[in-house]
Amino acid sequence: MPSRRRFPIDPEAYFPAIVAAIGLVIGYAFGWWILWVPCLIALVLLLGFFRDPPRRVPQIPGAVVSPADGKVTAITVNQDPEAGPAGGPVISIFLSVLDVHINRAPYAGRITGLRYRPGDFLNALNVDSGKRNEANWIFMECGRHHLTVRQIAGLIARRIVCRVRKGDRVRRGQRIGLIRFGSRTELYLPPEARVQVEVGQRVSGGRTVVAYLPE
Repeated sequence: MPSRRRFPIDPEAYFPAIVAAIGLVIGYAFGWWILWVPCLIALVLLLGFFRDPPRRVPQIPGAVVSPADGKVTAITVNQDPEAGPAGGPVISIFLSVLDVHINRAPYAGRITGLRYRPGDFLNALNVDSGKRNEANWIFMECGRHHLTVRQIAGLIARRIVCRVRKGDRVRRGQRIGLIRFGSRTELYLPPEARVQVEVGQRVSGGRTVVAYLPE
């Protein structure tokens, strides 16, 4: 469903954007280009990175939507039952600094648990980033299905934001957090899921159908 938020900008950007805007106004008013030019650049970058455009979420029975914007870099089979359903597909999505960085719930359900792991900040395209980087797991129970969304920090990402708690009920496509700057998001699906995307494909969070689950 479309966003009800008046400003399509994530709240994480409010304070730094206001500071940059104040610096821009003061610098421009006094002719201090050394102040207003950097503030203008910072403001444009902040509004671009933290943009949160409304999304029309598909209301298709059994449809699993992408948890993030970006490019599908890998589709593998999960071998770790602690991370998600064993034997199910794992869809890895790389988010560049130009992508929308809002994470969304792939399916309607209940949050059954969260797990945070501090770590390094390797490039999200590095094969070792999944094992070594800072990460946050969001476990979901969706009827008889179980899904996991994993937020992974990237090279210049320094903060993972998770906006759900254990026990929360979420809608398909609902905002559940974001990762600051380049990063990766993984979606762990049960074995019965039918994947609808392929490696190299670009996806939109809350809008692109990446798989179907039997109802």
